[in-house]
Amino acid sequence: MTRTGLPVRRPRPPIALSIGGLAACALVCLPIVYIAVRATDRGWAPVRATLWRPRTLDLVENTVGLALAVSLAAVVLGVGAAWLVACTDLPGRRVLRVALAMPLAMPSYVAGWAWIGWRPELAGFRGAALVLVSISYPYVYLPVLGALRRADPGLAEVARVAGRRPLTVFFTVTVRQVRPAIVAGVLLVGLYTMSEFGAVATMRYETLTRVIYQSYQASFDRTPAAVLGCLLVAVTAVPLVLAVRWGAAGRVDRAGPGAARRRPVVQLGAWRWPAFLAGWGLIVAVFAVPAGNLVRWVRRGSSSTTWGEVTGAFGTTLWISAVAAAATVAIATPVAVLAARHPGRLSTWSVWTAYAGHALPGVVVALSLVFFGVRYAGPLYQRTPMLVAAYVVMFLSLAIGAIQAAVAHSSPALEQVAASLGDRPVSVWRRVTVPLALPGFGSAATLVFIAVAKELPATLLLRPIGIDTLATRLWSHTDAQQFAAAAPFAAALVLVAALPTAVLTRAQLEDPT
Repeated sequence: MTRTGLPVRRPRPPIALSIGGLAACALVCLPIVYIAVRATDRGWAPVRATLWRPRTLDLVENTVGLALAVSLAAVVLGVGAAWLVACTDLPGRRVLRVALAMPLAMPSYVAGWAWIGWRPELAGFRGAALVLVSISYPYVYLPVLGALRRADPGLAEVARVAGRRPLTVFFTVTVRQVRPAIVAGVLLVGLYTMSEFGAVATMRYETLTRVIYQSYQASFDRTPAAVLGCLLVAVTAVPLVLAVRWGAAGRVDRAGPGAARRRPVVQLGAWRWPAFLAGWGLIVAVFAVPAGNLVRWVRRGSSSTTWGEVTGAFGTTLWISAVAAAATVAIATPVAVLAARHPGRLSTWSVWTAYAGHALPGVVVALSLVFFGVRYAGPLYQRTPMLVAAYVVMFLSLAIGAIQAAVAHSSPALEQVAASLGDRPVSVWRRVTVPLALPGFGSAATLVFIAVAKELPATLLLRPIGIDTLATRLWSHTDAQQFAAAAPFAAALVLVAALPTAVLTRAQLEDPT
């Protein structure tokens, strides 16, 4: 409805967008169909036998419990940190705003090896939760920080004028304004935790993902692993349904960029310096332990690693990550535009499948593409396009979320004007929608680039012969207990992910006032 009360006719989605949405949905459904076929190709007896084992229930409890613990802790850290640097007089908040996003650059297996090498007694649930919380809370912090910047400060001002205390205003007004961003971040954290392999493997904690990987590696009978993969997909349906109900994966109703007024600053008073120490203490805890462990690895023995090996893997990582980021953004664009501008069954199912793909273990995605390549696409087997396809399946939801938010927060009025002047839907999308949402495309590409650079299981199985990334070389050395040789690759990998993380945070989240 317009301000005059007249209904606004939404233009039909361009055919190209519909075809793109169908193609993205089909690609992400490939591993899901694969594990369903592999799980039932010997009948239903093995399925029932696997599901009714006592260990299966334990695995589900471990996986769900870990996801819940990590998600709750990520909410506390992410929302609290975003509010401190965006709404308060915290000292040095501009620098801390960028620093708090940097744990996103830390690979889980690097952090895992560092913590368990320093404190072996952390092995198990405590260690896995500690590592995953420390590196995944930025998935909540970044969207909440962006939502706080776009939120109208008028409601908080009214609440304070009415005599409410700052903490009451925070819970009753601020949290409600950024709730969609919180739920979206929690969804990513939960799905990431369910699909995580590196941290749970190094911490020796049994989850569905770890057991699926071990089953695929140790046995020719992959039916139990496929059954557990189907069970994992079923488990992810619960947070997906809850997210849609709470508005995280659905339509964003806000169409404008928000108020342009300067936000009033909350005075922390006596809590300023404790909050300052807590923020920097979190950064030190995330980076000091891995950095100290890298130094210790080098001192433990001589390294046979040469600079040529490091630079070669460095260049390969940059190249593959850039190609995968570009491909993922291209495939995510029609889905994101459909979800933001033309909500319906196609957009809903496309978004659902994308988030389901994010929860699948990399080994399942990789083996499904190996099966498809051997059977139907022989020339692509053990080639870069197949590896890039795996990255698209696993990280499509990251790109969709960033692009959809950017499109939804840009006014559709210009698109309606262009359509009324006779422009075709494709022309409107190309000339109006994409330029308006251009910052979202940059965020999407950066997020996917960082995720691809750190990815391990799918890269191990699908990389072309003779091609090594920083992640694969790091894993091969640490798996062989060659820690001194692994240190240069770990440092280079953190550097590759840290630079785009800093650029993303400064470009997208810099305070406009």
